[in-house]
Amino acid sequence: MKQPKEAGFAERRNNSVEAKKLLLEKFKAAPKLDDPEVAAKRAEREALAAAREARRAERDRANAEAKAAKILADAAEREAKAAEAEAQKAAEELRLNMSEEERKAERDRRYAARKARKR
Repeated sequence: MKQPKEAGFAERRNNSVEAKKLLLEKFKAAPKLDDPEVAAKRAEREALAAAREARRAERDRANAEAKAAKILADAAEREAKAAEAEAQKAAEELRLNMSEEERKAERDRRYAARKARKR
């Protein structure tokens, strides 16, 4: 069987230093902020964010308009129902008044008929 190789302290330290060097080289190779590609990507992200914000504002405006329209429709409906109820109440009062007048007319007719019979 193979014996696992045990790395000593010096070898582990060298490996660590080598890994740090590779990371530093990778970081140095990364594009800088003034690189045209980075600037183009940043501009594209900003344009997407602006478009997203514009869509959000349009959606909020449409929602607000819909809410206002619903409130106006509800208010108009309530006013119409109130007007209808008032009209029904007036019609009922008129019917009761007419009924009372009709009752008086009927009473007067009966009274006149009774007087006519007695003669």
